[in-house]
Amino acid sequence: MPFLIAVSLLWAFSFGIIGSRLTSLDSTFVAAIRLAIAWLCFLPFFRSKRLTRRELLSLVAIGALQFGAMYISYIKAFAFLPSHLVALFSVLTPLYIVLAHHLINRSWQWSLLGCALLSITGAVVIKYSQPSGSFWIGFGLMQIANISFGLGQLLYRSWRIKRPEIHDSEVMAALYLGAATCAGLGFLAWGDSSKITPSPEQWYALLYLGAIASGLGFFWWNKGAAKTNPGVLATCNNAVVPLAMAASLFIFGEASAIDSASVTKLLIGATLIFAAIAWGKKSDANS
Repeated sequence: MPFLIAVSLLWAFSFGIIGSRLTSLDSTFVAAIRLAIAWLCFLPFFRSKRLTRRELLSLVAIGALQFGAMYISYIKAFAFLPSHLVALFSVLTPLYIVLAHHLINRSWQWSLLGCALLSITGAVVIKYSQPSGSFWIGFGLMQIANISFGLGQLLYRSWRIKRPEIHDSEVMAALYLGAATCAGLGFLAWGDSSKITPSPEQWYALLYLGAIASGLGFFWWNKGAAKTNPGVLATCNNAVVPLAMAASLFIFGEASAIDSASVTKLLIGATLIFAAIAWGKKSDANS
């Protein structure tokens, strides 16, 4: 639990940094560089001899899903949404964690469908304060990111429970290898080579995001995830949201671009989305 809380504080500034510093760069390039830096940070700790070939491939695949696919979608969303809305829409990750947990265990609750519909209603309310028609593209990209990150957490947690003698630091490089490879393939498929020349300031941001926010952050997050139950894990996924929204709005200056009517709709929409999460947690606890 302490690891998850610490990472939430660490990640609160990542949304604003990406939204204010890196949107001029190709999103798949940013994802690939960020994850490659994280891989290099943990490569010295990698212990491949402690893993079977099947385990190694499993970890590479989990990393490709949890970090690679997530980052490709997440960073691309900044092209369509301001960073405070990217932060807000990441709030739906716990809903997908609960949903995936029930599907993996072959159980189902219809109340989860109601939670999903309520959260979408919240997004609709916010949409009416956004002049851009690309809103739903950004919202959809964030759902892909949420599903990838949430399912990846559960898969790693399940793998880690089966290998309690393994230290997380010994296998993180395998996860980051899969993630960086996935993001690299994404760049080769969809990247814009005219947008891959970072300024010195952007390199500093990439180094921070790669080594600290991604490298150390995901290490602590997966370490904490392996020590908690799915309910606590789902709850902690939301701890970063209000912190990230506050940082984006008031530290990185996005509040100055929002009028009072838009703020009201943002608050109503956010309330509906958080209510959906609370409903989902209550339904899961009663199951």
